[in-house]
Amino acid sequence: MNILVVDDEKLIRDVIKEYLTLEKMQVYEAEDGNEAINIVNKYPIDLVIMDIMMPKMDGYTACKEIKKIKNIPFIMISARSEEYDKLIGFDLGIDDYVTKPFSPKELVARVKAITRRNAKENLIELEGIKIDDLAHEVYIDGKLITLTPKEYDLLKYLIENKNIALSRENLLSNIWGYDFYGDDRTVDTHIKTLRAHLGKYRDLIKTVRGMGYKIEYKEEV
Repeated sequence: MNILVVDDEKLIRDVIKEYLTLEKMQVYEAEDGNEAINIVNKYPIDLVIMDIMMPKMDGYTACKEIKKIKNIPFIMISARSEEYDKLIGFDLGIDDYVTKPFSPKELVARVKAITRRNAKENLIELEGIKIDDLAHEVYIDGKLITLTPKEYDLLKYLIENKNIALSRENLLSNIWGYDFYGDDRTVDTHIKTLRAHLGKYRDLIKTVRGMGYKIEYKEEV
């Protein structure tokens, strides 16, 4: 678990880092919003603990900019306890708000609670296929398999849209992007390799003749 702690007071960063490190979490530090954005761009951050009142860029602005990059869980910390300040944070999509002074042990407990909640929300399962979207990992019958980034995105998109026929054009635009200059064979090639990775579950991916592909799955009642 990679945690980014953002506060212009080094003492506060040190205390939080000490307690999180005891829980075997990897801690990154930033002293302002600009530095925080750079770290999120560079490292796979799973959760951000951020002070609101900081120089150069305040926590609210930094949160808004970071969420444009990646929808990371946020815990805001502040000496301000007014309801207005909390509402601003929650409107930005933060997960929790902690008022200074705070108990480091309580903060760690809140981090764990958010992590558990997000782990459940980011778990996608179908038959013996499990996608841990937070960790960006795929398991087949409990065994971790290695997929390329595009194979991963393709599998996730197919499962999220199970029983829906998806055209090759749809898959190209949603997985590769509108500015991609490849052709339909790109989709066919990735479907072929993806089926090979899925082993006994390869037949879940059906070919829709003259159109594209879909994952066909009828849940037992």
